[in-house]
Amino acid sequence: MSAVLPAPQIAPAPAGPTLRESYGLFISGQWSGATGDATYATHNPATEHVLTRVALADAADVDRAVRAARRGYEKYWRKLRPAERAKYIYRIARAATDRAREFALLETTDSGRPIRHTRDGDVAQAVATFFYHAGWADKLSWAVASADRARPLGVAGALAAANAPLLSAVSKIAPALACGNTIVVKPSESAPLSALLLADVMAEADLPPGVVNVVTGDARTGAALAEHPGIDRLAFTGSADAGRAIRRATAGAKHSPLLELDGKPACVLYEDAALDQAVEALVDAFASGSTSIRSAGWRLLVQESIAPEVGDRLRSRLETLRHGDPLDPDTDVGPLGSRARRDELVAVAQAAAEAGADVFAPAWTPPERGFWCPATLATNVQPAMRIARESVFGPLLGTITFRTPAEAVALANAVPAGFAAAVWTSSGALALHTAQRLAAGVIWCNTIDRSDPSAPQGGIAGLRAYLDS
Repeated sequence: MSAVLPAPQIAPAPAGPTLRESYGLFISGQWSGATGDATYATHNPATEHVLTRVALADAADVDRAVRAARRGYEKYWRKLRPAERAKYIYRIARAATDRAREFALLETTDSGRPIRHTRDGDVAQAVATFFYHAGWADKLSWAVASADRARPLGVAGALAAANAPLLSAVSKIAPALACGNTIVVKPSESAPLSALLLADVMAEADLPPGVVNVVTGDARTGAALAEHPGIDRLAFTGSADAGRAIRRATAGAKHSPLLELDGKPACVLYEDAALDQAVEALVDAFASGSTSIRSAGWRLLVQESIAPEVGDRLRSRLETLRHGDPLDPDTDVGPLGSRARRDELVAVAQAAAEAGADVFAPAWTPPERGFWCPATLATNVQPAMRIARESVFGPLLGTITFRTPAEAVALANAVPAGFAAAVWTSSGALALHTAQRLAAGVIWCNTIDRSDPSAPQGGIAGLRAYLDS
């Protein structure tokens, strides 16, 4: 077994972003402290060093932000012609483009996600999302049955995820603004800095006060936003347990929450698939520590006849992955975003080994500090094992064998939630047959984790969620 080496630096890794000593709340176009000047520290997951301190908002601060959003809606945003709203969103997109490098550095430093994923994936996708929705702002009559039904809801609330935090926030802000709503965003507690930089971009774009507000804090802050009676639509990305809690908390509310919940995505690999491409795409999707905002750790359902070969290929590929500094552009595997996420992943892998799965991780000595876990493969996984059922963000892949397409579909659908899935086969008919039967919102064929703001989970479907239609 070869040792996993740190990523070679052909050029020096870029210096980290310039950070303020502390960050406040962005409410009504102004920065302000939280009640009692309460703050908390956010850490670099690669070193555990404190990056900065961030305001810890309470219910009073959330109420202040929601009221500011209501004023911004009534006084400014709803009165603008759609074409004028589009100009603001285009301006945001251009400002974010100009600061793309800063966004990538900040996202990587705060979340641990390797910079080649934040730079080439997350930030580019976030900018594209703003551009796409800017184009829809004056065309909303095409998104609903009739023009008179293309009405904004009012004030939206957004609870963004720790997984790809920038893209998680933008995927809620862009459609809300395009549809004529104002918004209050509460970013992830562990990775809030890209959302705070986004607030700077809103100010730079001269967005009217109160149209976008950002409040930082912990779970109590999120609960205060979710339960606030002034919210007309709540968008949430996170765990199924948290989603159920939000459902209960908003049972009597005037709106139904828009929930994007963690799932346990399945990749179905048939014996006629192009294995070189499939293995490379799958390793790239799960080894980065977190895939897109759509999915947690993958399950690989591999046809029994090729299972030994696929296992060998995966183990060989894992041995060549580069673990190390997430700011190094050659790094494949960086740290997990928090100690809790790292500990959860290690516990799931250990439980799989104790239950009889064969667990493999390449030889690697992690740094003394940081939330590190090497890319890990578990083969001979049984469907009832924890690794096959629980969502866990990180570089952990479990493989389950199947014999027939019907068995593959049954295994793929045997989880509480499946937001994403993938099918690999050289047969178009088999790909369509399987995709039509998978209980997942996003299904890729012969690729993984590709995204576009115009795809059905965004696009018109995403717009309709922010319209009173």
